[in-house]
Amino acid sequence: MNWCKKGLIYCPDGSVKWQKQFAMLPTPLLMYGDRLRIFVGFCDENNVGRIGYVDVNPNNPKDIIEISKNPILDIGEVGTFDDNGVVPISIIKHKDKIYLYYIGFQLGVKVPYYMFCGLAISEDGGLSFKRYSKSPILDRVNDELYARCGVNVIMHNGKFRMWYIGSYKKGWIESQGKLRPLYIMKTCESYDGVHWSEPVQCLEYKNEDEHGFGRPYVWYDEGKFKMYYSIRTYSRGYYIGYAESHNGVQWIRMDNEAGIDLSNEGWDSNNISYPFLFKYADKVYMFYNGNGCGKSGFGYAELIED
Repeated sequence: MNWCKKGLIYCPDGSVKWQKQFAMLPTPLLMYGDRLRIFVGFCDENNVGRIGYVDVNPNNPKDIIEISKNPILDIGEVGTFDDNGVVPISIIKHKDKIYLYYIGFQLGVKVPYYMFCGLAISEDGGLSFKRYSKSPILDRVNDELYARCGVNVIMHNGKFRMWYIGSYKKGWIESQGKLRPLYIMKTCESYDGVHWSEPVQCLEYKNEDEHGFGRPYVWYDEGKFKMYYSIRTYSRGYYIGYAESHNGVQWIRMDNEAGIDLSNEGWDSNNISYPFLFKYADKVYMFYNGNGCGKSGFGYAELIED
């Protein structure tokens, strides 16, 4: 696949208190009329995230219609898993509801932070969301003590299928004078989108430079699962990879065929991450983050014929 970069869509200018910086993890949902709502995680001056949105014209996503004035999902109650930030991660329509999966952050003492997946549900077409619970739907387990997040959820053969990022081995490693997280990718299934089966690891590191993966985007096409995902490395930060699978568990990495890489200069010249594909009419878009995993905002590319 080949992608034509169309440029930056939005980066906060710092004028709004709760969205001082970052516009991370763009997660699109087609709303009423010609309005594409892209949910993103905005951060305040203390790097605490809240979920808002940028509404754009789906025929031309650089044409911004509206930016949320208030968060559609704020931080959780003190002491809960999401009391130090929330960002969107995956969205899916189910019957007459919309399920917004999100990452909740909680600060640590001996480790920098914890990240677990929560769920918020909309019953009004995506205009507002309410937490499913005050606890995560992917809580810590014995071998994933620090993170179970970075999810992508789709419907396949009448079931919810999830691919997600979980902490790996000791969870953290010291490198270049700082603690860096170790993440691996796993997959699981559900009949209700809330309660999930025992996960199975589905992706391996390719070399010693890799120490994690970021939010995958999975779809089923031509008898196989296909996936864009982020690869986290010591040497170059994040970049975007591509893989294929016949069962969604064993994947063949084909990163050289991702069709998108760093720009020579500008907002996505240092790293690119968190791709999310969206099809509208005869166009296919990839929304993604650039430098600083969203600090430089988010933009998009359009799929072009080979």
